[in-house]
Amino acid sequence: MCTRAREVEGVDVCVRGRGVGSLYYYNEYFSSKNESYISDSKESYSIEDSVHWKVVKKFLRLASIHNIPLYLIDPLVLGRMNEDIQSENTDSRLNCKYLCTPREFTTFALLDKFWKNEVFLKKEAEEEGFQWMELSGKDPRLAGMDGLSGTEIPLHCIFKLQNHAIHLVVFYERSGNFLWHGQLRLKQNADKNFVHFRKLHFGRYPGAYNKPKLHLTSVDGLEIQVPKQIANFLEEVSQSRFVECRYKEARMFYQVYPEDTSQDAMEFRKKAKDLLHLAAKILNGQKVPFWLSSGTCLGWFRQCNIIPYSKDVDLGIFITDYKVDIISAFQRAGLPLKHKFGKEDDSLELSFQAANVKLDIFFFYEEDDYMWNGGTQAKTGKKFKYVFPKFTLCWTEFLELKVRVPCKTLPYVEANYGKNWAIPISNWDWKNSPANVQENGIWPIQDWDEVIQIH
Repeated sequence: MCTRAREVEGVDVCVRGRGVGSLYYYNEYFSSKNESYISDSKESYSIEDSVHWKVVKKFLRLASIHNIPLYLIDPLVLGRMNEDIQSENTDSRLNCKYLCTPREFTTFALLDKFWKNEVFLKKEAEEEGFQWMELSGKDPRLAGMDGLSGTEIPLHCIFKLQNHAIHLVVFYERSGNFLWHGQLRLKQNADKNFVHFRKLHFGRYPGAYNKPKLHLTSVDGLEIQVPKQIANFLEEVSQSRFVECRYKEARMFYQVYPEDTSQDAMEFRKKAKDLLHLAAKILNGQKVPFWLSSGTCLGWFRQCNIIPYSKDVDLGIFITDYKVDIISAFQRAGLPLKHKFGKEDDSLELSFQAANVKLDIFFFYEEDDYMWNGGTQAKTGKKFKYVFPKFTLCWTEFLELKVRVPCKTLPYVEANYGKNWAIPISNWDWKNSPANVQENGIWPIQDWDEVIQIH
Protein backbone atom coordinates (compact mmCIF):
# COMPACT_ATOMS: atom_id res chain seq x y z
CA MET A 1 0.00 0.00 0.00
CA CYS A 2 1.15 3.53 -0.79
CA THR A 3 1.32 5.89 2.19
CA ARG A 4 0.51 9.38 0.88
CA ALA A 5 1.84 12.27 2.91
CA ARG A 6 -0.31 15.32 3.61
CA GLU A 7 -0.08 17.81 0.75
CA VAL A 8 1.98 20.93 1.48
CA GLU A 9 2.44 23.79 -1.05
CA GLY A 10 1.05 21.79 -3.92
CA VAL A 11 3.40 18.79 -4.14
CA ASP A 12 2.39 15.33 -3.01
CA VAL A 13 4.73 12.53 -1.98
CA CYS A 14 3.96 8.83 -2.20
CA VAL A 15 6.28 6.39 -0.43
CA ARG A 16 6.07 2.62 -0.90
CA GLY A 17 7.70 0.17 1.43
CA ARG A 18 9.05 2.68 3.97
CA GLY A 19 7.87 4.55 7.04
CA VAL A 20 7.16 8.30 6.90
CA GLY A 21 8.78 11.01 9.03
CA SER A 22 8.85 14.79 9.51
CA LEU A 23 8.65 17.85 7.21
CA TYR A 24 11.67 18.37 5.02
CA TYR A 25 12.24 20.25 1.81
CA TYR A 26 14.54 19.29 -0.97
CA ASN A 27 16.24 22.68 -1.01
CA GLU A 28 17.52 22.03 2.52
CA TYR A 29 19.39 18.98 1.28
CA PHE A 30 20.82 20.35 -1.92
CA SER A 31 23.78 22.70 -1.51
CA SER A 32 27.08 23.20 -3.30
CA LYS A 33 29.02 21.93 -0.30
CA ASN A 34 27.12 18.63 -0.49
CA GLU A 35 27.42 17.87 -4.20
CA SER A 36 27.60 14.31 -5.46
CA TYR A 37 30.84 12.44 -5.22
CA ILE A 38 32.51 12.30 -8.59
CA SER A 39 35.22 9.75 -9.03
CA ASP A 40 38.32 11.03 -10.83
CA SER A 41 39.46 7.49 -11.41
CA LYS A 42 39.72 6.38 -15.02
CA GLU A 43 39.97 2.72 -14.09
CA SER A 44 37.35 0.21 -15.12
CA TYR A 45 35.36 -1.97 -12.79
CA SER A 46 34.19 -5.55 -12.86
CA ILE A 47 30.57 -5.97 -13.95
CA GLU A 48 30.33 -9.09 -11.80
CA ASP A 49 31.14 -7.06 -8.68
CA SER A 50 29.09 -3.94 -9.52
CA VAL A 51 25.79 -3.51 -7.68
CA HIS A 52 25.18 -0.30 -9.66
CA TRP A 53 25.35 -2.05 -13.03
CA LYS A 54 23.12 -4.92 -11.87
CA VAL A 55 20.47 -2.54 -10.50
CA VAL A 56 20.45 -0.55 -13.75
CA LYS A 57 20.19 -3.72 -15.81
CA LYS A 58 17.31 -5.06 -13.72
CA PHE A 59 15.38 -1.80 -13.89
CA LEU A 60 15.89 -1.39 -17.65
CA ARG A 61 14.53 -4.89 -18.13
CA LEU A 62 11.40 -4.02 -16.14
CA ALA A 63 10.89 -0.80 -18.11
CA SER A 64 11.27 -2.68 -21.38
CA ILE A 65 8.72 -5.32 -20.35
CA HIS A 66 6.16 -2.58 -19.67
CA ASN A 67 7.01 -0.60 -22.81
CA ILE A 68 8.26 2.45 -20.94
CA PRO A 69 11.01 4.08 -23.04
CA LEU A 70 13.73 5.73 -20.97
CA TYR A 71 16.79 7.70 -21.92
CA LEU A 72 19.91 8.34 -19.89
CA ILE A 73 20.41 11.87 -18.54
CA ASP A 74 22.81 11.10 -15.70
CA PRO A 75 25.48 13.88 -15.76
CA LEU A 76 28.21 11.69 -14.23
CA VAL A 77 27.78 8.82 -16.67
CA LEU A 78 27.25 11.08 -19.68
CA GLY A 79 30.19 13.22 -18.58
CA ARG A 80 32.55 10.24 -18.67
CA MET A 81 31.12 9.15 -22.00
CA ASN A 82 31.64 12.64 -23.40
CA GLU A 83 35.25 12.70 -22.20
CA ASP A 84 35.92 9.53 -24.15
CA ILE A 85 34.17 10.96 -27.22
CA GLN A 86 36.27 14.11 -27.08
CA SER A 87 39.50 12.17 -26.59
CA GLU A 88 38.45 9.54 -29.17
CA ASN A 89 39.06 6.87 -26.56
CA THR A 90 37.55 3.66 -27.89
CA ASP A 91 39.46 1.20 -25.73
CA SER A 92 37.17 -1.84 -25.69
CA ARG A 93 39.42 -3.75 -23.30
CA LEU A 94 37.94 -1.96 -20.30
CA ASN A 95 35.32 -4.06 -18.58
CA CYS A 96 32.87 -1.48 -17.16
CA LYS A 97 33.78 2.18 -17.53
CA TYR A 98 30.56 4.09 -16.93
CA LEU A 99 27.73 2.41 -15.06
CA CYS A 100 30.03 0.73 -12.54
CA THR A 101 31.57 4.02 -11.41
CA PRO A 102 30.93 4.59 -7.67
CA ARG A 103 27.84 6.76 -7.25
CA GLU A 104 24.49 6.58 -5.45
CA PHE A 105 22.11 7.23 -8.35
CA THR A 106 21.59 6.66 -12.04
CA THR A 107 19.23 9.17 -13.62
CA PHE A 108 16.87 8.49 -16.51
CA ALA A 109 14.21 10.60 -18.22
CA LEU A 110 10.90 9.69 -19.77
CA LEU A 111 8.09 11.64 -21.40
CA ASP A 112 4.87 11.82 -19.42
CA LYS A 113 2.85 10.30 -22.28
CA PHE A 114 4.79 7.05 -21.79
CA TRP A 115 4.22 6.96 -18.02
CA LYS A 116 1.00 4.99 -18.45
CA ASN A 117 1.92 1.53 -17.18
CA GLU A 118 3.60 2.78 -14.03
CA VAL A 119 1.25 0.85 -11.75
CA PHE A 120 2.35 -2.46 -13.22
CA LEU A 121 6.00 -1.37 -13.28
CA LYS A 122 5.89 -0.40 -9.61
CA LYS A 123 4.18 -3.66 -8.64
CA GLU A 124 6.72 -5.81 -10.46
CA ALA A 125 9.59 -3.66 -9.19
CA GLU A 126 8.44 -4.39 -5.64
CA GLU A 127 8.44 -8.09 -6.43
CA GLU A 128 12.04 -7.70 -7.61
CA GLY A 129 13.01 -6.09 -4.30
CA PHE A 130 12.81 -2.39 -5.21
CA GLN A 131 11.40 0.22 -2.88
CA TRP A 132 9.98 3.32 -4.52
CA MET A 133 8.94 6.88 -3.80
CA GLU A 134 6.85 9.02 -6.12
CA LEU A 135 6.48 12.79 -5.99
CA SER A 136 3.73 14.71 -7.73
CA GLY A 137 2.73 18.35 -7.98
CA LYS A 138 0.38 20.80 -9.64
CA ASP A 139 0.51 21.04 -13.41
CA PRO A 140 1.89 24.52 -14.23
CA ARG A 141 0.46 24.30 -17.75
CA LEU A 142 -3.00 24.62 -16.18
CA ALA A 143 -2.11 27.32 -13.67
CA GLY A 144 -3.84 30.04 -15.66
CA MET A 145 -7.08 28.07 -16.10
CA ASP A 146 -9.85 28.44 -13.56
CA GLY A 147 -10.95 25.12 -12.12
CA LEU A 148 -7.94 23.19 -13.44
CA SER A 149 -5.04 24.85 -11.63
CA GLY A 150 -4.95 22.18 -8.91
CA THR A 151 -4.53 19.20 -11.24
CA GLU A 152 -1.77 16.87 -10.01
CA ILE A 153 0.87 15.29 -12.22
CA PRO A 154 3.79 12.93 -11.43
CA LEU A 155 7.14 14.72 -11.34
CA HIS A 156 9.80 12.31 -10.05
CA CYS A 157 9.97 8.65 -9.11
CA ILE A 158 12.85 6.97 -7.27
CA PHE A 159 13.39 3.21 -7.24
CA LYS A 160 15.91 1.91 -4.70
CA LEU A 161 17.55 -1.50 -4.51
CA GLN A 162 20.41 -2.32 -2.16
CA ASN A 163 22.72 0.72 -2.11
CA HIS A 164 21.77 2.15 -5.52
CA ALA A 165 18.77 4.12 -6.74
CA ILE A 166 17.21 4.88 -10.11
CA HIS A 167 15.93 8.44 -10.38
CA LEU A 168 13.22 8.85 -13.03
CA VAL A 169 12.60 12.44 -14.09
CA VAL A 170 9.25 12.92 -15.82
CA PHE A 171 9.40 15.46 -18.67
CA TYR A 172 6.39 17.30 -20.07
CA GLU A 173 6.06 19.00 -23.42
CA ARG A 174 5.23 22.69 -23.15
CA SER A 175 3.51 24.88 -25.73
CA GLY A 176 6.84 26.54 -26.47
CA ASN A 177 7.97 23.26 -28.06
CA PHE A 178 10.38 22.35 -25.27
CA LEU A 179 10.53 19.86 -22.40
CA TRP A 180 9.99 20.77 -18.75
CA HIS A 181 10.47 18.91 -15.48
CA GLY A 182 9.24 19.96 -12.07
CA GLN A 183 10.97 20.65 -8.79
CA LEU A 184 11.59 17.77 -6.42
CA ARG A 185 10.39 18.88 -3.02
CA LEU A 186 9.78 16.64 -0.03
CA LYS A 187 6.71 17.24 2.03
CA GLN A 188 5.48 16.74 5.55
CA ASN A 189 5.82 13.16 6.80
CA ALA A 190 8.02 12.11 3.87
CA ASP A 191 10.96 9.87 4.71
CA LYS A 192 13.98 12.15 4.48
CA ASN A 193 16.28 9.14 4.73
CA PHE A 194 14.87 7.29 1.74
CA VAL A 195 17.89 8.44 -0.31
CA HIS A 196 20.41 11.27 -0.09
CA PHE A 197 18.15 13.77 -1.82
CA ARG A 198 20.75 16.54 -1.81
CA LYS A 199 22.87 14.46 -4.18
CA LEU A 200 20.25 14.13 -6.88
CA HIS A 201 21.26 15.90 -10.07
CA PHE A 202 17.74 16.93 -11.11
CA GLY A 203 15.00 18.52 -9.06
CA ARG A 204 16.53 21.35 -7.08
CA TYR A 205 14.69 23.65 -9.47
CA PRO A 206 12.29 23.13 -12.35
CA GLY A 207 14.20 22.74 -15.62
CA ALA A 208 13.66 23.45 -19.32
CA TYR A 209 15.34 21.57 -22.16
CA ASN A 210 15.24 21.41 -25.92
CA LYS A 211 13.82 18.17 -27.25
CA PRO A 212 16.88 15.92 -27.58
CA LYS A 213 17.63 13.71 -30.52
CA LEU A 214 18.33 10.25 -29.12
CA HIS A 215 20.25 7.27 -30.34
CA LEU A 216 20.61 3.73 -29.06
CA THR A 217 24.09 2.80 -27.93
CA SER A 218 25.80 0.15 -25.86
CA VAL A 219 26.81 1.41 -22.43
CA ASP A 220 28.83 -1.22 -20.59
CA GLY A 221 26.97 -3.93 -22.46
CA LEU A 222 23.48 -2.49 -21.92
CA GLU A 223 21.49 -1.01 -24.83
CA ILE A 224 20.48 2.46 -23.68
CA GLN A 225 19.03 5.52 -25.37
CA VAL A 226 21.24 8.60 -24.82
CA PRO A 227 21.22 12.17 -26.19
CA LYS A 228 22.88 12.19 -29.59
CA GLN A 229 24.77 15.38 -28.75
CA ILE A 230 25.97 14.60 -25.24
CA ALA A 231 28.09 17.75 -24.88
CA ASN A 232 25.15 19.97 -25.81
CA PHE A 233 22.88 18.21 -23.35
CA LEU A 234 25.40 18.56 -20.51
CA GLU A 235 25.65 22.28 -21.25
CA GLU A 236 21.86 22.51 -21.06
CA VAL A 237 21.88 20.83 -17.65
CA SER A 238 24.02 23.61 -16.22
CA GLN A 239 21.71 26.31 -17.64
CA SER A 240 18.31 24.67 -17.29
CA ARG A 241 16.70 26.49 -14.34
CA PHE A 242 13.11 27.46 -15.14
CA VAL A 243 10.72 29.99 -13.57
CA GLU A 244 6.99 30.12 -14.23
CA CYS A 245 4.97 33.13 -15.15
CA ARG A 246 3.04 34.34 -12.10
CA TYR A 247 -0.40 33.27 -13.30
CA LYS A 248 -2.19 33.89 -10.00
CA GLU A 249 -0.83 37.42 -9.71
CA ALA A 250 -1.66 38.07 -13.38
CA ARG A 251 -5.30 37.15 -12.77
CA MET A 252 -5.37 39.50 -9.78
CA PHE A 253 -3.83 42.27 -11.90
CA TYR A 254 -6.54 41.93 -14.54
CA GLN A 255 -9.23 42.06 -11.87
CA VAL A 256 -7.99 45.52 -10.95
CA TYR A 257 -6.95 46.63 -14.44
CA PRO A 258 -9.19 44.84 -16.98
CA GLU A 259 -7.43 43.54 -20.06
CA ASP A 260 -7.53 45.77 -23.12
CA THR A 261 -9.45 43.73 -25.69
CA SER A 262 -9.72 46.45 -28.30
CA GLN A 263 -8.91 45.64 -31.92
CA ASP A 264 -5.74 47.75 -31.78
CA ALA A 265 -4.51 46.01 -28.62
CA MET A 266 -5.18 42.55 -30.00
CA GLU A 267 -3.43 43.36 -33.28
CA PHE A 268 -0.40 44.76 -31.44
CA ARG A 269 -0.09 41.67 -29.24
CA LYS A 270 -0.20 39.46 -32.33
CA LYS A 271 2.49 41.51 -34.09
CA ALA A 272 4.65 41.66 -30.95
CA LYS A 273 4.39 37.90 -30.50
CA ASP A 274 5.38 37.28 -34.13
CA LEU A 275 8.31 39.69 -33.78
CA LEU A 276 9.51 38.05 -30.57
CA HIS A 277 9.40 34.60 -32.19
CA LEU A 278 11.33 35.90 -35.22
CA ALA A 279 13.93 37.63 -33.04
CA ALA A 280 14.38 34.44 -31.01
CA LYS A 281 14.89 32.42 -34.18
CA ILE A 282 17.51 34.87 -35.43
CA LEU A 283 19.44 35.17 -32.17
CA ASN A 284 19.29 31.45 -31.45
CA GLY A 285 20.65 30.87 -34.96
CA GLN A 286 23.51 33.21 -34.09
CA LYS A 287 23.97 31.40 -30.75
CA VAL A 288 23.50 34.69 -28.92
CA PRO A 289 21.77 34.34 -25.52
CA PHE A 290 19.15 37.01 -24.81
CA TRP A 291 16.39 37.74 -22.32
CA LEU A 292 13.18 39.72 -21.98
CA SER A 293 14.02 43.21 -20.78
CA SER A 294 12.36 46.53 -19.95
CA GLY A 295 8.64 46.68 -20.80
CA THR A 296 8.53 43.18 -22.27
CA CYS A 297 9.95 41.74 -19.05
CA LEU A 298 7.49 43.81 -17.01
CA GLY A 299 4.60 42.48 -19.09
CA TRP A 300 5.70 38.88 -18.50
CA PHE A 301 6.23 39.40 -14.77
CA ARG A 302 3.13 41.48 -14.06
CA GLN A 303 0.45 40.14 -16.38
CA CYS A 304 1.94 37.17 -18.28
CA ASN A 305 1.36 39.06 -21.51
CA ILE A 306 2.54 41.86 -23.76
CA ILE A 307 1.72 45.37 -22.53
CA PRO A 308 -0.45 46.67 -25.39
CA TYR A 309 0.50 50.34 -25.07
CA SER A 310 4.27 49.66 -25.02
CA LYS A 311 4.47 49.66 -28.85
CA ASP A 312 7.76 47.73 -28.92
CA VAL A 313 9.56 44.54 -27.91
CA ASP A 314 12.59 44.85 -25.62
CA LEU A 315 15.44 42.34 -25.34
CA GLY A 316 18.68 42.31 -23.36
CA ILE A 317 22.03 40.82 -24.40
CA PHE A 318 25.32 40.78 -22.50
CA ILE A 319 27.89 42.78 -24.43
CA THR A 320 30.26 39.83 -24.12
CA ASP A 321 27.87 37.92 -26.41
CA TYR A 322 27.72 40.65 -29.06
CA LYS A 323 28.51 39.63 -32.63
CA VAL A 324 28.88 42.00 -35.56
CA ASP A 325 26.80 39.60 -37.66
CA ILE A 326 23.69 40.33 -35.59
CA ILE A 327 22.71 43.34 -37.68
CA SER A 328 23.06 41.57 -41.02
CA ALA A 329 21.19 38.52 -39.65
CA PHE A 330 18.19 40.68 -38.76
CA GLN A 331 18.32 42.49 -42.08
CA ARG A 332 18.36 39.20 -44.00
CA ALA A 333 15.23 38.23 -42.07
CA GLY A 334 13.44 41.36 -43.31
CA LEU A 335 13.99 43.58 -40.27
CA PRO A 336 15.80 46.79 -41.32
CA LEU A 337 18.02 48.61 -38.84
CA LYS A 338 16.20 51.66 -37.49
CA HIS A 339 19.05 53.02 -35.40
CA LYS A 340 22.36 52.08 -33.84
CA PHE A 341 23.48 54.06 -30.81
CA GLY A 342 26.75 53.80 -28.89
CA LYS A 343 29.59 51.43 -29.63
CA GLU A 344 30.69 48.02 -28.50
CA ASP A 345 32.62 49.23 -25.46
CA ASP A 346 30.03 51.81 -24.37
CA SER A 347 26.22 52.01 -24.39
CA LEU A 348 25.51 49.93 -27.49
CA GLU A 349 21.86 49.79 -28.50
CA LEU A 350 20.21 48.45 -31.66
CA SER A 351 16.70 49.02 -32.93
CA PHE A 352 14.98 47.19 -35.80
CA GLN A 353 11.65 47.93 -37.43
CA ALA A 354 8.96 45.36 -38.22
CA ALA A 355 5.66 46.69 -39.58
CA ASN A 356 4.29 48.88 -36.78
CA VAL A 357 6.33 47.26 -34.00
CA LYS A 358 9.88 48.19 -33.04
CA LEU A 359 12.45 45.76 -31.63
CA ASP A 360 14.93 47.30 -29.20
CA ILE A 361 18.03 45.36 -28.17
CA PHE A 362 19.92 46.72 -25.16
CA PHE A 363 23.44 45.51 -24.45
CA PHE A 364 24.39 45.08 -20.80
CA TYR A 365 27.78 45.78 -19.24
CA GLU A 366 29.00 44.21 -16.00
CA GLU A 367 30.84 46.12 -13.27
CA ASP A 368 32.12 44.84 -9.94
CA ASP A 369 28.81 45.17 -8.10
CA TYR A 370 26.17 46.05 -10.70
CA MET A 371 25.14 45.79 -14.34
CA TRP A 372 23.98 48.52 -16.68
CA ASN A 373 22.80 49.36 -20.15
CA GLY A 374 23.06 52.68 -21.93
CA GLY A 375 20.80 55.06 -23.79
CA THR A 376 21.49 57.91 -26.19
CA GLN A 377 19.41 60.97 -27.10
CA ALA A 378 19.94 61.43 -30.81
CA LYS A 379 19.33 65.19 -31.08
CA THR A 380 21.63 66.20 -28.20
CA GLY A 381 24.16 63.36 -27.93
CA LYS A 382 23.30 62.99 -24.22
CA LYS A 383 24.14 59.63 -22.69
CA PHE A 384 22.09 57.83 -20.06
CA LYS A 385 22.86 54.85 -17.87
CA TYR A 386 20.36 52.36 -16.41
CA VAL A 387 21.72 50.52 -13.38
CA PHE A 388 20.58 47.04 -12.29
CA PRO A 389 21.61 44.70 -9.48
CA LYS A 390 23.59 41.74 -10.73
CA PHE A 391 21.46 38.91 -12.05
CA THR A 392 21.59 35.49 -13.64
CA LEU A 393 19.26 34.09 -16.29
CA CYS A 394 16.54 31.45 -16.15
CA TRP A 395 14.20 30.00 -18.73
CA THR A 396 10.50 30.70 -18.83
CA GLU A 397 7.59 30.21 -21.23
CA PHE A 398 6.12 33.34 -22.77
CA LEU A 399 3.76 33.58 -25.73
CA GLU A 400 4.42 29.92 -26.63
CA LEU A 401 8.18 30.50 -26.61
CA LYS A 402 11.02 29.22 -24.44
CA VAL A 403 12.86 32.38 -23.53
CA ARG A 404 15.13 33.72 -20.77
CA VAL A 405 14.36 36.21 -18.02
CA PRO A 406 16.38 37.36 -15.00
CA CYS A 407 16.02 34.62 -12.38
CA LYS A 408 15.34 37.13 -9.62
CA THR A 409 12.93 39.15 -11.69
CA LEU A 410 11.48 41.36 -8.95
CA PRO A 411 14.73 43.26 -8.17
CA TYR A 412 15.28 43.66 -11.92
CA VAL A 413 11.79 45.09 -12.46
CA GLU A 414 11.96 47.28 -9.35
CA ALA A 415 15.27 48.73 -10.48
CA ASN A 416 13.70 49.85 -13.74
CA TYR A 417 10.14 50.72 -12.66
CA GLY A 418 10.38 51.35 -8.92
CA LYS A 419 8.25 49.98 -6.09
CA ASN A 420 5.02 50.91 -7.91
CA TRP A 421 5.76 48.73 -10.96
CA ALA A 422 2.38 46.98 -10.58
CA ILE A 423 0.52 50.18 -11.49
CA PRO A 424 0.27 50.67 -15.27
CA ILE A 425 1.76 53.90 -16.64
CA SER A 426 1.01 54.57 -20.30
CA ASN A 427 2.96 57.85 -20.47
CA TRP A 428 6.58 56.74 -20.13
CA ASP A 429 9.63 58.93 -20.78
CA TRP A 430 12.71 56.76 -21.20
CA LYS A 431 14.98 59.67 -20.14
CA ASN A 432 13.20 60.53 -16.90
CA SER A 433 10.67 57.88 -15.86
CA PRO A 434 12.92 54.87 -15.06
CA ALA A 435 13.86 54.59 -11.39
CA ASN A 436 17.41 53.58 -12.31
CA VAL A 437 18.28 56.19 -14.94
CA GLN A 438 21.41 58.32 -14.54
CA GLU A 439 22.87 60.97 -16.80
CA ASN A 440 26.14 59.68 -18.20
CA GLY A 441 27.77 62.58 -20.06
CA ILE A 442 27.60 63.57 -23.72
CA TRP A 443 29.09 61.91 -26.77
CA PRO A 444 31.89 64.04 -28.30
CA ILE A 445 30.58 65.69 -31.49
CA GLN A 446 33.40 64.17 -33.52
CA ASP A 447 32.07 60.69 -32.59
CA TRP A 448 28.46 61.29 -33.56
CA ASP A 449 28.74 59.70 -36.98
CA GLU A 450 29.81 56.48 -35.27
CA VAL A 451 27.64 56.49 -32.15
CA ILE A 452 24.44 58.05 -33.47
CA GLN A 453 23.33 56.23 -36.61
CA ILE A 454 19.72 56.68 -37.72
CA HIS A 455 18.45 54.84 -40.77
